[in-house]
Amino acid sequence: MRTMNWIILALLVVTMTAVAQQPASTPQNSQPVSASQTAPSQPAASATLAPPTTMDQVVDRVILREKDLVKFLAPRTPLVETYLQNLAQDAQLGPIPQDDRYFLGRMDLSESIDRSDFLQDEKGKEEGMEKRLLGGFTKKFKFQYQPLGFSWMMFADRNDFDRQHYDFRYVRREFVGDVRCLAFDVTPRKDAGRGRFLGRIWVEDQDFNIVRLNGTYTHAKRNTYYFHMDSWRLNLVQGYWVPAYIYSEEGDFTAGNKNKIAFKAQTRMWGYNLKTSTANDELTQIRVDSVKDDTPAAQDATPLAAEREWQQQAEDNVIERLERAGLLAPEGDLDKVLQTVVNNIEVTNNIELPRPVRTRVLTTSPLETFSVGNTIVISRGLVDVLPDEGSLAMVLSHELAHIVLGHNLGSQYAFNDRMLFSDEGTYANLGFKHIPEEEAAADKKALEMLKSSPYAQKLDNAGLFIRVLQVRAPQLGALLQAHLGNNIADNGTVTRMAQLANTAPALDWNKLDQIAALPLGGRVKLNPWDNHVEIVKSQPVAITSARDKMPFEVTPFFPRLTRYSNTAPAANTNAAAASADTTANAAPAPTN
Repeated sequence: MRTMNWIILALLVVTMTAVAQQPASTPQNSQPVSASQTAPSQPAASATLAPPTTMDQVVDRVILREKDLVKFLAPRTPLVETYLQNLAQDAQLGPIPQDDRYFLGRMDLSESIDRSDFLQDEKGKEEGMEKRLLGGFTKKFKFQYQPLGFSWMMFADRNDFDRQHYDFRYVRREFVGDVRCLAFDVTPRKDAGRGRFLGRIWVEDQDFNIVRLNGTYTHAKRNTYYFHMDSWRLNLVQGYWVPAYIYSEEGDFTAGNKNKIAFKAQTRMWGYNLKTSTANDELTQIRVDSVKDDTPAAQDATPLAAEREWQQQAEDNVIERLERAGLLAPEGDLDKVLQTVVNNIEVTNNIELPRPVRTRVLTTSPLETFSVGNTIVISRGLVDVLPDEGSLAMVLSHELAHIVLGHNLGSQYAFNDRMLFSDEGTYANLGFKHIPEEEAAADKKALEMLKSSPYAQKLDNAGLFIRVLQVRAPQLGALLQAHLGNNIADNGTVTRMAQLANTAPALDWNKLDQIAALPLGGRVKLNPWDNHVEIVKSQPVAITSARDKMPFEVTPFFPRLTRYSNTAPAANTNAAAASADTTANAAPAPTN
């Protein structure tokens, strides 16, 4: 199993009667930095300032660069996704998911951090996900997760990160990935007000941008507490480090401790540079009127050909609209890996279709697949947790079966007016759910194709994936909630390809070489700037106990920080394999 070398960070606001945790004490070897007047915010000028010669000047530059970043991001509206798992203690496996929550929205960074949400309540009323999910209750206590709180930790303090509100204490120099950084402890000044950042920042030593934030907020209102978070930024554009991941966790499972709340949560941000493509060649097209084509292909389409053209138009409309909303990754090398698996199944089963089958990747975490026309769409989260190539073939074969059986969906989207909705209305306006009879037929056909494919000898591992998914399904309702296609599980019971579990080996947590599923983030890396995805190519980490397996679980992410270069995107893309064999022929190791 491949390692996850990133950390995702998330801030939570919880309403409950409890005592807030106290921050850690300041290291004894820290060095104070004296206060001075901060330079005015001038994004264009900060890059031309003379290099600082004292730590006091470094702090001033950090403050200036943070204000520059706020201005740079002001016109942008990235997507923000938070997935949270509440935890319970298991004697053998340690803290494991008890239930989960999922939030997806778009941030408006123009004047403050605001957000609009993609999810609706179960009855379809346009009340938004906050009314549906925030008022959740557990049997032990009442709490509310504020999704906007996760987004706040993009910045230490968006409006008041300055000398008047904070004290800065230099700690040390250290490398974070490939980037040499300066670490500072940041504490609110007396009477600085509520909700101030308390923790540590890491600042790269070239332009003095903040690349990592670790800590919490203080001075909350009564009965409102801010949880701890770890926030990372990536250098994806010249001169700026943009917020990418937020990880948060709470809970103490030491003996004798009674947790009022325990959770782990990941927040991802992406789509900073979403742009709508437009044709620019209207005035440069060449028109030829003197040529007449009398071949059959140049005549009107037959009824069947017209039906297929109509389906193709609907398919293209949907793919274009999802990509424009930031919910579908642009075409890339990961698609080629998925395409190879599909081609292997088609060739060995002598399947000939009038149009090639395409594969694309949703940028979201919930485990789901669907097909529209001849395009199979699979979510990033599902690719993340699949342990090997056989399991990937199992998932793709189900959607391929729908295509082979002619279970075409989405022809109504050939009307372009159906694409004229806001991004936040995507889930309300698009849907590709099959009736139960079609789902059952697709499962049956998929099993037939798999048994005649190169993956016939790898179905035991696919069955193990179904088994472990069945074990965790009752606790992972949000992760298994499909928003565009059919659910893999209903009411805590796995329904998709469930027959494979009957012939799979028994699930054994103590068998360390039995990897039934990976943690979230184990396979795919999403570029927050341009939405491209690529396969994670990390060194395996040895599994030493059953607790290291963590199937479907939230874990911290430690991205290897590197500086931006014009050649970096191509190099990263080339890291993804062009063959399905690279998805994993050996079981990768989980995150340590």
